[in-house]
Amino acid sequence: IQALRESILIQTVRGKKTAFIRCPIRRKAIQLKPEELIRQLYAARLLKQYRYSTERVRFEHLVNFGRERKRADIVIVDKDQPDTPYIIVELKKPKLQDGKDQLKSYCNATGAPIAVWTNGQDISHYHRKDPNYFEEIT
Repeated sequence: IQALRESILIQTVRGKKTAFIRCPIRRKAIQLKPEELIRQLYAARLLKQYRYSTERVRFEHLVNFGRERKRADIVIVDKDQPDTPYIIVELKKPKLQDGKDQLKSYCNATGAPIAVWTNGQDISHYHRKDPNYFEEIT
């Protein structure tokens, strides 16, 4: 958390002081909104605790549903197949609880076997065993 605090910048945008954070994945400053804070906290965990390289982590990854396209908040790609999602992470603002069905639909669309949902306080992990069967990992 201390490293995140140190990467926060205050800039004036349209005469108003606005918080930005230096994003290690996108390699630029991003406006710090509630969901972005959760994204950066989880990204720090992915990079430091789980030791994923920045090359394997994607933010706002496109997921195709036929003609419709949506964006998964965080995708960790397979180390041997860098175009193939391995883990999909769905983020929500603190205190929100929705988005788990959306996360599972992203896994079904991409074939990703692991799903993670978090709002910064609560976290759920799932293993996709079959297209419509997800087992919670505890």
